Amino acid sequence: MTFQLGRLRWWQIADLLPIEADLFGAEAWTAGMFWNELANGHLYLAATEDGAVLGYGGLALSPPDEAWINNVAVRRDAQRRGIGRALVAALLDVASRAGIDQTLLEVAADNKPAQALYADFGFETVGVRKRYYQPSNTDAWVMRRIEP
Repeated sequence: MTFQLGRLRWWQIADLLPIEADLFGAEAWTAGMFWNELANGHLYLAATEDGAVLGYGGLALSPPDEAWINNVAVRRDAQRRGIGRALVAALLDVASRAGIDQTLLEVAADNKPAQALYADFGFETVGVRKRYYQPSNTDAWVMRRIEP
């Protein structure tokens, strides 16, 4: 079966929490944080297969100048299937259709696979946020993509 992308629904938030806990440990987002994102009108997409959430990604639009990819995560047993790539492409498409000039994101300095994925889409590192991720004190790279 092939995965599908669609708008994240509130009832799927519970399905995100185990993925968050597994991938991000003590730095995982809570249900309340996801609820807040949806309540503030941010777009979240879910990749699903047979009703199960395999991954998700979020985008905050700040027209006319910028958008922020808030998070992209794919369940470990579903990685390497193009889900993360599909989520990033879909989020960038939304930003482009909204007329956004640049899209930014933060990624852990030690997350080389994610950095490589973003670089494939034309993101470049433009800054560092020291000790951004807590409680691990991991630095975050700020990456930016200018709309071609």
